[in-house]
Amino acid sequence: MPEIIVKYDSKIIEKVVTEKPRISIGRTSDNDIVLDNLGVSRKHALIEFAPDSTIVIDNDSLNGTFLNDRKITEESLRDKDRICIGKYELIFNSSMERDNKFSDLDGTMLLQTKEHKKRLESDKTQRQITEKLGCSVLVEVNKKGDKKEHLLDRDVVTFGKSKFCNIPIKGFFAPQIAAKIIKEGASFTLVNLGKNGYTKVNGEAINRYDLKNNDLVQVGKVFFKFIEAGA
Repeated sequence: MPEIIVKYDSKIIEKVVTEKPRISIGRTSDNDIVLDNLGVSRKHALIEFAPDSTIVIDNDSLNGTFLNDRKITEESLRDKDRICIGKYELIFNSSMERDNKFSDLDGTMLLQTKEHKKRLESDKTQRQITEKLGCSVLVEVNKKGDKKEHLLDRDVVTFGKSKFCNIPIKGFFAPQIAAKIIKEGASFTLVNLGKNGYTKVNGEAINRYDLKNNDLVQVGKVFFKFIEAGA
């Protein structure tokens, strides 16, 4: 049974478990998930559940719906995906553990917060990068702030100090092959091939992990930002 965890300012305020085929999200009390904030439209978004998929749909909202920091219209959900609506963050767990006229906005406030502007600008920049390169990418960032783009345009991309690896990982103790990313359709799975803790995502050690947009990947002492090609 799917679960939606609703967070505000990083604090959990509600956990929603449902058997409905569709739930609505918005500011007014007739929604299944009520987000009481003027940055949220009255009927902001929908989540539709099917036996083999779950889809989040933006309901032509003023401020938009973001999935893993990427502005979306309609997108399939994966376990642990983050849906951002206004100042709220909704975490999807697959099982428990258009231009508007101002008169059409139903009292919704246009968000001008730094966080919302930053999210919009990041989404725009990331889309420009992936559209230019034609695929999802890893952006490597070093201590000097220099950035290098690694294309994820093949079925398997490897990390390590072997000359045969696609992405070099330097260091005396670096494995010949430290990790790999497997592309399956539109999904990218990161697999650790080094010792435990050598590969991390968002600061946590992983053995196998399905990457999501904006994930921070660390292999050894090298950091990358995963940017997923937009729909």
